Amino acid sequence: MSRDYPLDKVRNFGIVAHVDAGKTTTSERILFYTGESHKIGEVHEGNTVTDWMEQERERGITITAAAITCFWNPTYMGADLSQKVRFNIIDTPGHIDFTSEVKRSMRVLDGAVVVFDGVAGVEPQSETNWRYAEEANVPRVCYINKLDRTGASFEKSYASILDRLSNKAVRLQIPIGLEDKFEGVIDLLHMKAYHFEGEMGTNVVAGDVPENMKAEAEKYRKELVERIVENDDQVMSDFLDGKEIPLETLRKTLRKGVIANKIFPVLTGSSLKNKGVQLVLDAVVDYLPSPLDMPAAKGTNTDTGVEDSRPASDEAPFAALIFKLQVDPFVGALSFFRVYSGSISTGDTIYDSANNKKERLGRIVRLQADKREDVKAVYSGEIAAAVGLKEVKIGHTLCDPAHPIALESIVFPEPVVSMRIEPNTKADQEKMGIALSRLSDEDPTFRIKSDPETMETIVSGMGELHLEIIVDRMKREFGVQASTGKPQVAYRETVQGTADVEYKHIKQTGGRGQYGHVKIRIKPLEPVEKGKKVKNNVEREDHFEFINNIRGGVIPQEYIQPVKKGLKEAMERGIQAGFPVVDISVELYDGSYHDVDSSEIAFKLAAINAMQEAMQKAKPVILEPIMKLEVVTPEKFMGDVTGMINSKRGAIEAMGERGQARVITAKVPLSELFGFTTQLRSLTEGRAVPNLEFSHYAIVPKTAADAVIAARK
Repeated sequence: MSRDYPLDKVRNFGIVAHVDAGKTTTSERILFYTGESHKIGEVHEGNTVTDWMEQERERGITITAAAITCFWNPTYMGADLSQKVRFNIIDTPGHIDFTSEVKRSMRVLDGAVVVFDGVAGVEPQSETNWRYAEEANVPRVCYINKLDRTGASFEKSYASILDRLSNKAVRLQIPIGLEDKFEGVIDLLHMKAYHFEGEMGTNVVAGDVPENMKAEAEKYRKELVERIVENDDQVMSDFLDGKEIPLETLRKTLRKGVIANKIFPVLTGSSLKNKGVQLVLDAVVDYLPSPLDMPAAKGTNTDTGVEDSRPASDEAPFAALIFKLQVDPFVGALSFFRVYSGSISTGDTIYDSANNKKERLGRIVRLQADKREDVKAVYSGEIAAAVGLKEVKIGHTLCDPAHPIALESIVFPEPVVSMRIEPNTKADQEKMGIALSRLSDEDPTFRIKSDPETMETIVSGMGELHLEIIVDRMKREFGVQASTGKPQVAYRETVQGTADVEYKHIKQTGGRGQYGHVKIRIKPLEPVEKGKKVKNNVEREDHFEFINNIRGGVIPQEYIQPVKKGLKEAMERGIQAGFPVVDISVELYDGSYHDVDSSEIAFKLAAINAMQEAMQKAKPVILEPIMKLEVVTPEKFMGDVTGMINSKRGAIEAMGERGQARVITAKVPLSELFGFTTQLRSLTEGRAVPNLEFSHYAIVPKTAADAVIAARK
């Protein structure tokens, strides 16, 4: 079976934004204009296609990334369908608690449409999403939405993009009118005014730029052209020589700049009022890359350990990355994957390089949110889902067994909030174990562990809302009734000093005894410079480094890994209050063994005891998550809000304006923020709006640390 759509006519892109910027509304318009929906779903009516989970429709927010496949014929092509393009779109969540969905989506996308609220401009989650896109080198198009709203300002929103995200942004469009007078947009490249007529704005009508806006449009077009020509030496030379640059050349050069992440075009409109969305889709076709425009996917040959890559070609060996797992009530386990190279058909055998296991691919489906279409084969550059794969996890590579490769995986943020959870009945107990296991497979930022002292189950996530949704899903999807404790801060522990410790584990119980002897040195973990390779005797993991400096076989090789396991187990147990220990470097530099009595368990126990002693000696401290807090409030409440933030150990970093409102930015410990939203609403008559985002971990002040330790005893 051959490919049904040429690769240069494929666009894999995501729609990302801060919560409430109009992202899902934009997605619904896209589905309507591309012919996938016959009726536009509205968030406020709870009938959207991309927000298909019950919790999403009830709350009016996006929780999971929804995958959509649809087709678009650019407006400027008229009835000519030869340029029709396949869109694989991912609509991502905007709420900070579900930020992992954005991160994993970015990893498999070739481009992104970043949506902004025309009143608020750049908001906290806009910055996080932008940072994820930067990390993944994803080309972007900006779309300033909601220009019909009271207080909307294209220029202020555009200025906030330049100021807070990138000075590479440039106007591609400007609006005709604002608020209730917003009626269309001017395309600065083509110097045309566009109006959107008919029911749902279906008819895109191009006309002349209004006389009263010509001077402004000419000024901004000149600025746009100057920014475009910088992306090609020949075009720049022609421009400086005073030559007129043809429109088609400008378009091609702009595309080149966007794909290289040297320029970010800014478009505008109002998705709710059906103005501007079709031109955003044209911009996706014109300026965002096809898989052919992207560099080859990098990875490592799992047989040889040598760096390898996979180009976007159907002829190359098959390689795909799992970026999402989901349990579908009708078909079972779905594993979403992006194909980077080659092709795969139903019935083929695939190799999971992370598990070192082969599986037969029974069924492949293409997704339209919660609906699915069976397909026989998928090719490079496509996004699909496999049904029924048993042991794959997010970040695993599926590949051709004859050409094994592990593509670069996805790194997720650590959870910051924990909560005790227990089943209401014995029948719920078994079901809860299955439910939690499946949900943690789906969501890498959701973690489960058992407290060895109390035998309680502790779940951890990115915020109160995140855990609330998890518990709700357990009840609805798995029929589990459970009781939960109050959300708790996910503290960490670390050391500030160094320590050398020697420990001998010796036990003689008649017959064979136990003997393990280690000497270790611990110190705070130092960050590794990007691109710098670690030494062969160093093993680096998240928040932990193990240095094997054993010489002359004083500890046999077979006991080295048990030592490492023991060190890590001790770190899990904590130092002062039983919280996981992070960011420690441990050097194993000496020891001894016994020909008869030494064993793996003896060395593991020696390592545990040595590590516990060393951590106590190395100036242990407790770390707490610090949140970046942004509060948008009317001016009259400024004093009250700043006073409230100061009372919560908050450090105010900036104060600014956003339209008629004032914005306060601060860093505040998470432990002080439980119930903050309720308090803030009460203080400001419900008019202030908070936004929270994880910033970093910091040392807990001594008095607060003493209270944390006491609460754990």
